[in-house]
Amino acid sequence: MKLEIVSTSVQSAIHAEKGRADRIELCSELTVGGITPSYGLIRQVLEKISIPVFVLIRPRSGNFVYSDDEFEILKKDIQICKDLGCAGIVSGVLNEDNSVDFIRTKKLIELSRPLSFTFHRAFDLTPHPFDDLDKLIEIGAERILTSGQNDSAEKGLKILVKLKEKAQNRITILPGGGINAGNVHLFKENGFTEIHASASSVYHQDEPFKIKLNSEKFFDETKLFESDLEKIKVLTQIIN
Repeated sequence: MKLEIVSTSVQSAIHAEKGRADRIELCSELTVGGITPSYGLIRQVLEKISIPVFVLIRPRSGNFVYSDDEFEILKKDIQICKDLGCAGIVSGVLNEDNSVDFIRTKKLIELSRPLSFTFHRAFDLTPHPFDDLDKLIEIGAERILTSGQNDSAEKGLKILVKLKEKAQNRITILPGGGINAGNVHLFKENGFTEIHASASSVYHQDEPFKIKLNSEKFFDETKLFESDLEKIKVLTQIIN
């Protein structure tokens, strides 16, 4: 079973490699579900680690229905990742009814080649997951990151298993969302070949759990999360 660790910093990426993760998904702002990381972060991570780096391409938080300008941003960010030498792209587009926008997603997949393409957790919003699974296979997606249309992969396990059975090895179902040392065995026992986890802890600075900013009128106090090396090591020991 392969382990993908979501990383939001250089140090998190280094922890993932030291903990023997198979690859990382690099993003920023995990508290809003992740958005595209900066050019500088992508480049620095690529210089610091040797395991494959998949990059989340999502221009903003909120829904996954994009304007023409936002779609152009998606395409430009994918090209930057290709030019930098990333190994994979994690992205996707939805229609207004939250079904998968196959026309636009296919364009992103084609632009991403030869990089691996993962359709991200926007899949958990589609009202037709099993139909959309077949269509994602048709347009060339290689994996789907999903919590089984629930708020955690453990709660969505039944749907995840059904998706894997329907996929019949034509596409990888990548469970993600709340996977940890206490429940990872469920995914191993059910035959999943890859899992996605943050394995993170709150990063302490100044005061536990808080970053004090100059003006609370304009900025909230925000928690920082970082991949925890020891948690990653435990996960890899369990799944290998």
